[in-house]
Formats: sequence, C-alpha cells, structure tokens
Amino acid sequence: MRIETKCIQSGYKPENGEPRVLPIYQSTTFKYNSTEQMGRLFDLEESGYFYTRLANPTNDAVAAKIADLEGGVAAMLTSSGQAACFYSIFNICEAGDHFVCSSTVYGGTFNLFGVTMKKLGIDVTFVDPDASEEELNKAFKSNTKAMFGETIANPALVVLDIEKFAKVAHEHGVPLIVDNTFATPINCRPFEWGADIVVHSTTKYMDGHATSVGGAIVDSGNFDWEANSERYPGLTTPDESYHGVVYTERFGKSAYIMKAIATLMRDLGSIPAPQNSFLLNIGLETLALRVAKHCENAKKVAEYLSKNDKISWVSFSGLENDKYHKLAQKYLPNGSCGVISFGIKGGRENAVKFMDGLKLAAIVTHVADVRTSVLHPASHTHRQMNDEELKAAGVSPDLIRFSVGIENADDIIEDIQQSLDNI
Repeated sequence: MRIETKCIQSGYKPENGEPRVLPIYQSTTFKYNSTEQMGRLFDLEESGYFYTRLANPTNDAVAAKIADLEGGVAAMLTSSGQAACFYSIFNICEAGDHFVCSSTVYGGTFNLFGVTMKKLGIDVTFVDPDASEEELNKAFKSNTKAMFGETIANPALVVLDIEKFAKVAHEHGVPLIVDNTFATPINCRPFEWGADIVVHSTTKYMDGHATSVGGAIVDSGNFDWEANSERYPGLTTPDESYHGVVYTERFGKSAYIMKAIATLMRDLGSIPAPQNSFLLNIGLETLALRVAKHCENAKKVAEYLSKNDKISWVSFSGLENDKYHKLAQKYLPNGSCGVISFGIKGGRENAVKFMDGLKLAAIVTHVADVRTSVLHPASHTHRQMNDEELKAAGVSPDLIRFSVGIENADDIIEDIQQSLDNI
C-alpha cells in the first residue's frame, strides 16, 4: 500500500461482523479463564492483553499503523513526546553511560537530556548538526551508547543530514535515533537514510487537531544489537526480572521495542489512554492530506515574509536561498513542514508587539496543528536556557516560530500584514 492508503488502512483489520472503525478498549484489565495462561503472559511466553499499562488493543493498533508508516518492525505509544524521547535513550542507557545529541533539538528535549538525565547518571555531549564527520567523531567516548537528532529542528528548522549522522553512529557501533515529528513519515522516512530508531511527538501533526498529547517510538529492526552485545547487555543478556529472557533471542528484530514495553512501561508507566489513541488514529487518517496543505501554505507565507521589508530574516528550507534547501531537496523533496522561523526588524520588542497584534494566529504553547499558531521561543519554550545555550540551539532573541495552519493562505498573510502595519 502507498502511504496515503496506509494512513487509513494500516493497524486495524476488522473481521466479519466487527466494527468498521477502531474500537476504544477503555478497560484497565482483561479477563482470562486460567491462571496458567495469565502466567504465560507475565513471562512474555505468550502474546495478549492483561493490563493496559503494558498493552492495550486500541494503543497497539495505532502503534502498528505508525510503525507501518515509518517502515519499521514495531512501535510503542507513550503518553507524550517527551516520554518517547526519554524512553528511547533510557531503554539502552544507564548510569555511567553517554550519548551524543544534536544541539538544535527542541528546548524541552535539550533540558531533558542535558539536565534531568544527568541526574540519573547519563551524560550527553551536544554537537553542532552542521559539524563535519571528523568533528562529530570527537564527541564519542568508550561508553557512548546512542546518537540523537531531529529531522527538522524545533524551532531552528535545521535539516539534519541523516546519512552523515548514521554513518558516524554506525562507525562507533551505536544506533541513530531521529525525532521525525516535524517532517512526519509523509515527508521523510529516516530509516531509508540509515536511522535505526524514530521517535515522534504525536501531539503535533499526527494528531493534528490539538486534542491529545502523545508520543511514539518506532524500531527499524535494522540495528544489530548482538554484534555490539557488550555495549547493550540489557538486550543481549538474561533479564532476571523476566526469568532470564534474552530479548534479542526471544524477539529478534523487535527486541528493542519489546524491552521498552516489558521493562520501561512496566516500571515507569506513561502509557496513553485508549481514548487518546483513538483520537490520534482519526488524525492519522488525514495526515497525508493535511501535511501537503501545511507545506503549500507555509511556502506561500515564507515567500511573502522574505519580500517584506519589516522582516529581517526567514528560515524555511522550501525557499531556494535557505541554508538547508539543498539538504531538504535530498531528504524532504515533497516539502518540509508547516513551520517557519523568522525575525522582525527591531528585535525582541517588535517581535512581542507583532505577536500581540495577530488576530487569526493564536499565541499558544503548541505547534503543528490545523490552526495557525505563533510562539516566541526565547520567552516561552526555551526560556530556561541561557544566552549561550540559546545560541547553540539556534534560537536568537528575535526568533518567532510561526506554525502555518490549513486555513486559506491569503487570510493568514493578511493577518500577518495587519499586525506588521501596526509596528
């Protein structure tokens, strides 16, 4: 099936007489007739459902759809994108370990990795995504377990050279984890460029309507954990908490996701409510249509902004003069996303005046849904960062993150113009 069809048909296959639409299994528990069968479920010897924190039919159907969209072998839903990012690293790192991460990742991810995970004893080195292979190699240590980046950085809109990052990661025997939230699998499938794990904040384009917070982790099944068994004992040696199961032996290419479900979800939770997964699935059904419209509108808005004499700079890889246009042509030939970053002459003060003067676009701590929204990262999502960290993340004081919705593009442009006219 082509990807537009997968958005609608994947994940849930109703049998004769079953509901045409994915049901909401709003139950914490599932009944069995024998203690023996329940025991086999707890020992991972049999597949099935017994407690929603570990698995739920609604959640699993949506996870399977996202895995299919990305071209992966398995996926796990989480209660938020932050949880997905955390679990993606914590599934293979423990106290004393280290990983490498692009410095331009979303501010919340930067704080998670650079502050909170350090308290757990897991260290990180942030690197310039535009650095050469030689420079990236210098960030690796003997205890490095992973490399992390974003397909399109939020909000700097840096386009990641996935092949370069994958090459470096694999030379050091570690997987590349890519946050594909902004591009979505409609515009980029990182596994096809060498990435091993993909994460999403499904809260954004996948849900698309600002109704449900959620996240997802997708495993390509391509990384050879056993070839690097000494580095990943959690996957390749017996897990005493599950009677000695070895995940790579029991689950093969799905070992990474099965470990995440069996240990992280068991011990930490962060499973999405089935109701939220149901709403996410509705969003996924129109993902291909919406992403195309977001990209079409964003290009029109970006072209308008680039010609406006009150705008000092525009960052949007769909523009031919953009720094990342060449990389976007390679990885994102059908369009990048609906988000634009730009600066207004007059700096931070005029940026605030502009945002306060908008009528159609809303100031919200959100991005990538059907409604046009705007945010000032230095004042909002990245306000915990100091000036040096903001610079490393590609966030200047005047940067405005403008998420173009699927309204009529002319109405969006008129709203921008009327606000600029009052500065």
